[in-house]
Amino acid sequence: MVSDVVNTSTEAPRLLERVRQTFRAQRYSRNTEEVYLRWMRRFMLFHGKRQPRVFGERDVTAFLAYLADDGASASAQNQAVSAILFLCEVALGDRRPWMDGIARVQRPVTPPVVLSREEVAAVLRRLRGPVRLMASLMYGAGLRLLECAELRIRDVNFDQAELIIRDGNGVKDRVTVLPVALNVSLRNHVARVKAQHGAALAAGRGTVALPTAVRTKYPTAPREWAWQWVFPATRFYVDRETGERRRHHLHESVLQRAVKDAVRAAGIARPATCHSLRHSFAMHLLESGSTIRTIHELLGHSKMSTTMIYAQMLNQGSRGVKSPLDFLEPAPSHAEHIVRSQAIRSAAPGVDR
Repeated sequence: MVSDVVNTSTEAPRLLERVRQTFRAQRYSRNTEEVYLRWMRRFMLFHGKRQPRVFGERDVTAFLAYLADDGASASAQNQAVSAILFLCEVALGDRRPWMDGIARVQRPVTPPVVLSREEVAAVLRRLRGPVRLMASLMYGAGLRLLECAELRIRDVNFDQAELIIRDGNGVKDRVTVLPVALNVSLRNHVARVKAQHGAALAAGRGTVALPTAVRTKYPTAPREWAWQWVFPATRFYVDRETGERRRHHLHESVLQRAVKDAVRAAGIARPATCHSLRHSFAMHLLESGSTIRTIHELLGHSKMSTTMIYAQMLNQGSRGVKSPLDFLEPAPSHAEHIVRSQAIRSAAPGVDR
């Protein structure tokens, strides 16, 4: 029994390290990597840190039942399924038939929150500094939150008015529009970041985190201007592997809080978030006559069915159907009612006034 505990305590870290290496080899985003690893650790703790190579279908379904009883959302349960199956596949060495039989939780279909142009303008007016630029890019270019935060200088093409989104959904690159309206403000921001980077280099800092393959192939790349973040954080951190003092990109939670506060200050009662700016980009392009294919390419959706949600919204509800009440003769106003009553009385002789 003691030997099993010892083996487990040494095997689990080695397994998680293999999982992390697999993530890197398959170019998963760091955010996905950390979220999946949290689910994996929680799953292993639930089963008393048993040796991962003995996990099976019953272990997975027991954990999912626990999550359901604990009130986890459908999206959280599905995320846990993906993470645990990834762990089991790495631990067992290949994919087993029972893994395909694990059912996913059916998520309720809810329409995305889309802001009107006036509401978007009201939100942006209440933002200041880099977060205003970031929110403007999310709306003006249809960016996801992390896509905006992880922009590098080399991804911005002012001359062609384009943004290159690297390793987007499905680990694919895509090109989207750079709003002309942001040309001056974004250029000024980039100039300030460049001066900040120059000062950091002079002080012996100024490096940036890069994928391992890039850093190995181009040893000087971490200091080069082209690889720096467009929206760097205000503080340095010390990298645990290299000991270098670096700047990370501005953390996504900073923009999330700022947009949430701006939505509240603008008096918008709906649960609008940063992602609502991306939804609004798609809907407003569609309303302006852009084709669904164009919007699909700009958003970088892996499936056309995802983009079609906006077309369905355009043809439903207030955008596509007129209420039967609107076809009725409008009711007279209070003033018109008084005038009409007085006219009836004056036209009827013998009526007691």
